Amino acid sequence: MLDLIQMGYEGPDFCLKDQFGTYVTLSSLKGRNILLSFHPLAWTEVCQAQVNSIDAHIKLFERLNTLPFALSVDSFAAKKAWSDALGIKKLQFLSDFWPHGDVARQYGVFVEKEGFSARANIILNEKHEVIFAKGYELGEVPNLREIIFLLKDYTQTEIPNLDMEIQRCLKDAMGRTVCMKDSRSKGIDATN
Repeated sequence: MLDLIQMGYEGPDFCLKDQFGTYVTLSSLKGRNILLSFHPLAWTEVCQAQVNSIDAHIKLFERLNTLPFALSVDSFAAKKAWSDALGIKKLQFLSDFWPHGDVARQYGVFVEKEGFSARANIILNEKHEVIFAKGYELGEVPNLREIIFLLKDYTQTEIPNLDMEIQRCLKDAMGRTVCMKDSRSKGIDATN
């Protein structure tokens, strides 16, 4: 059972390294909404689907004044190798490696028995107060549509044909057409 951080609480500050070697400090990002998308471990099928679906919608998150981050307890080197293998260049993968799972613990998503974070999405508003927190089953890909519509309503951003925008098809790194229902594909390129 998760003890998720409560709605209205200020998200605890952190400073974590991303896959590019850059440190990301939450407190330096005030004025932007933040999606903390926790996944258990790199190199797993469901986690791949989770990060691919977020990466495919980076431009949509930008329109919603939201910075998404993918977090796990994997090391910086593992995050770098995994993001490279997936062909992900925009979504930042944050390493909660040391102290092991410290950020996941602060947000109530660390699974002590397993030694990794649960699958969860937490949204912080511009003041970094929690406006959404939800855990998911290990084998369940989080519902990105739910997140995007919540952010659309919260930011009062008008996005015509939002359903079409969410469900659009993209080209993956091998040039194949990939629709969001197939988000487990490798290396989705959202720039086309």
